[in-house]
Amino acid sequence: MLILRGPILRNWPKKFVILSGRRAFASKLDEFADRVKIVRSDCNKIVHVKLNRPEKLNALDIRMFEALAEAATYLRKDETVRAIILSGEGKGFCSGLDVKSILEAKNKFGITMPSLKNIHRLLERRELLGENNENTIGNLAQSVGYLWRSCPVPVIAALHGVVYGGGMQIALGADMRFASHESRLSIMEAKWGLIPDMSGSVTLRELVPIDVAKELTMTGRVISGDEASELNLVTRCVENPIEEALAVARAIICRSPDSVAASKQLFQRNWAANDQKCLELETSMQKDLIGTW
Repeated sequence: MLILRGPILRNWPKKFVILSGRRAFASKLDEFADRVKIVRSDCNKIVHVKLNRPEKLNALDIRMFEALAEAATYLRKDETVRAIILSGEGKGFCSGLDVKSILEAKNKFGITMPSLKNIHRLLERRELLGENNENTIGNLAQSVGYLWRSCPVPVIAALHGVVYGGGMQIALGADMRFASHESRLSIMEAKWGLIPDMSGSVTLRELVPIDVAKELTMTGRVISGDEASELNLVTRCVENPIEEALAVARAIICRSPDSVAASKQLFQRNWAANDQKCLELETSMQKDLIGTW
């Protein structure tokens, strides 16, 4: 397939390289079906990644963190994927960190006790999910937001209901975000005396001015989907985010996969680079694309 053999993906930074095929789905993903659903559509070209803990508004426990990181890690290795849609089952996208669950762990006798074990698991900068993975540049908490940026294909978040804290940072890791008018969004870490540490300091700066980022972070205030659109936190507000995400994904998969991958790489590498670096990369990537004609 062109998406594997084209020069753009051959030159994709090592942390972004596609490695294998659909066998990726046979890995640990089945073990995490109670936290993340993977559904394919459109001749397997579009993959829907659905947070699947609706009874808790898809709150993030340690198992949800591991499931999302696993999904992102394997999807970026699947050459059949052309677009990814992130959404949440039930009444909301994600209500953020499940603090009670994170602060508990089972001891050797199987008894649930107060513990910082899960906190250490989230914050340690070590191999992801037990693998010595050079593609992982952040810790587990950061990976569930940042890893979506490392997928060569576009990732589109469809947001409804609550999009709080960690849920907001997962959404910020997507290439585009479509929110319902009724959705409620917040960088809510201040409520717990924390900072947005799930890659939010990287993704937020690309979307809003620093004063807006500080105000939203320091107050933790809840905003509507419409205000989020005005602030550029979401791409736009729509009546049905899932339908909008699917429509955009279908438009994208009609385009050259090399061109789409190159566009994503171009903007992510150049957004904060100096003019010379930007122009050099434009020329280099365009030559590669023309070479595929």
